[in-house]
Amino acid sequence: MSEVVDLRSDTLTRPTPAMREAMATAEVGDDVYSEDPTINALEAEAADLFGLGAAMYVPSGTMGNQIAVRLLCEPGQELICDADGHLVTYEGGSVAAHGGIQTRTVSGERGLLSATLLAPQVRPAGYYTVVTAAIAVEQTHNRGGGSVYPLATLLDLRALADQHSVRLHCDGARIWNAHVATGVPLSDYGALFDTMSVCLSKGLGAPVGSLVVMKDAEQLERARDLRHRLGGAMRQAGVIAAGGLYALRNHVERLAEDHARARRLAEAIAKEFDGVVDPAAVETNMVLLDVRGTPVDSQTLEALCAQHGVLISTIGPQRVRLVTHLDVDDDGIDRAIDVIRASLAG
Repeated sequence: MSEVVDLRSDTLTRPTPAMREAMATAEVGDDVYSEDPTINALEAEAADLFGLGAAMYVPSGTMGNQIAVRLLCEPGQELICDADGHLVTYEGGSVAAHGGIQTRTVSGERGLLSATLLAPQVRPAGYYTVVTAAIAVEQTHNRGGGSVYPLATLLDLRALADQHSVRLHCDGARIWNAHVATGVPLSDYGALFDTMSVCLSKGLGAPVGSLVVMKDAEQLERARDLRHRLGGAMRQAGVIAAGGLYALRNHVERLAEDHARARRLAEAIAKEFDGVVDPAAVETNMVLLDVRGTPVDSQTLEALCAQHGVLISTIGPQRVRLVTHLDVDDDGIDRAIDVIRASLAG
């Protein structure tokens, strides 16, 4: 069998040779003392990209989200987010378990919330009412199939948050994809949020790490304390941060290639299987297939594709997800198209 084409997630990318070289030659120091020059450079560059005052390197996006949300919400307060958001779907209940924060979820269209949808949901202080302290959005939205929040929608959410003295967090694990797909500057996104968590180990191809980006040094001091309590303080971690720094400088604009390949994949499947996928809904690097009306369910499709060296993800009884990324080239997409179409036919 030829090399596996892995479309399960963009977390599966491996460091490129140039990234490995950058990591091998990275300057290091003790980051607990804020003395790792590579981490300091990564944090400064990220804060500058988003036009915000500070950034902090963390081992994972989950830790980044947890720290950011705890900067905005006190125990016993409420966070509102989409019902399919990563914060409440894939993070092990950590908002409640570690932060003592109550979540209330609202179902948005393809995971995207609007000010009109949320306005009746914001709870002010009152007679033993759980106060809404923050709203979280996910850009792009994972289970929404890589859907992108329009800038106008985010501006409306910012206005709603300001009206009610509520804070706004962005789970920006794939905000780089949104930036490349729409052309919206990263600094325009940064201006909208009180905190952000942005990932380096998904589409950008770094082996590990995320960043919490925030407004000022006062937040940074508390964020570093929270990171320490969660076990995320690291020492000479510049050897891994260098991969993230290389990714920021070299792998953002190339995401357009992943987007084009995802659209081509969707169009090829839609051409033969009506209703399985809408190519127009493929905005970034994710393709969601609805296999109702085909001879296979999602698990059967996943197994058939795996037999022929194409790996995909089941996300529901009739839904699968395909994710394009740095390690899947045009030949890989061609092969995936052939295998998926044959497998859908049963």
